[in-house]
Amino acid sequence: MDKKLTEITERYQELSESIAQPEVISDYPRYQQCLKEMASLQPTVEKYREYLTVGKQIRDTESLLSDPDFAEEARRELTGLRETEQRLTEELRLLLLPKDPLDSRNVIMEIRAGAGGEEAALFAGDLLRMYMKYADKAGLSLSVLSLSDTDLGGVNEALLMVSGEDAFARMKYESGVHYVKRVPVTESSGRIHTSTVTVAVLPEAEDVEVEIDPADLKIDVYHASGHGGQGVNTTDSAVRMTHLPTGLVVTCQDERSQLENKAKALKVLRSRLLDQERTRQQAAHAENRRSQIGTGDRSERIRTYYFNHDYVVDHRIGMTVNRTATVMNGEIGAFVEALRLADRTSRLKDRG
Repeated sequence: MDKKLTEITERYQELSESIAQPEVISDYPRYQQCLKEMASLQPTVEKYREYLTVGKQIRDTESLLSDPDFAEEARRELTGLRETEQRLTEELRLLLLPKDPLDSRNVIMEIRAGAGGEEAALFAGDLLRMYMKYADKAGLSLSVLSLSDTDLGGVNEALLMVSGEDAFARMKYESGVHYVKRVPVTESSGRIHTSTVTVAVLPEAEDVEVEIDPADLKIDVYHASGHGGQGVNTTDSAVRMTHLPTGLVVTCQDERSQLENKAKALKVLRSRLLDQERTRQQAAHAENRRSQIGTGDRSERIRTYYFNHDYVVDHRIGMTVNRTATVMNGEIGAFVEALRLADRTSRLKDRG
């Protein structure tokens, strides 16, 4: 581990010196790449420096054990220092785990109302707004590619694009079934209902990863529509793309240009096809490994929002966050970070 950490520290120092060189500063793409690599290495470098500092403190304190005047105090200090060293060792091991190569990808996100009728659609709309607020807080960009809404302001289905630094790493654990327990606005007797919404989070596929034969596509164009059925424009710009071999259907009406909507629909289709292949591969290994945070299967309940008791529970890690309204306001960062840590810890155990 020390050898690897030394190499990372040396690389960080090399990059730090490079960005001060005039030839690097004048080469903007190279300069940006150096900054990006430095940012990815910085947490590990800082943690390793802290680890080395604690190691030196341990050695200095151990030298006092032979001195009767300081031995007792030194033993007390050593207990705390060794606990800190052990904690830092575990944190460094987590930081050294190889990252998911898909973590830096942009995201195709699908939200669909499930069981519960109109209340499920209303909750789907709430989740859509929650993710919009979270994306804004996290510095991510979220755009709605297509939206099927209801007369009461709910959402039957929404297709989103989320882009930005580590978009997939931040959003991937939202895949699954979200439950809500509350009194619907459509309920006159005050009875609590349980409704569900399914969320799918797919990494955006690269063009070279999924080849699509144009002959396998059926493309229909139609008038885009907005909330409540109001026309977005008067041209046939919305696109419905069907992949004939698989039956997958993608609709996109975000852009006013038919060509742009076709391009975005193709991105979504590639991502869905890539997700199918990833799911097939993961199923083949499911008997050997089941992550602590669940399989990511969208048939799996991942979280319940208890409006009547004012808290939200993530069932994969047993984490509870109070104040449902705060969570629905986009404050899901605590869940995101806890799930990422649980995943890294699980993978570390798998590596032995």
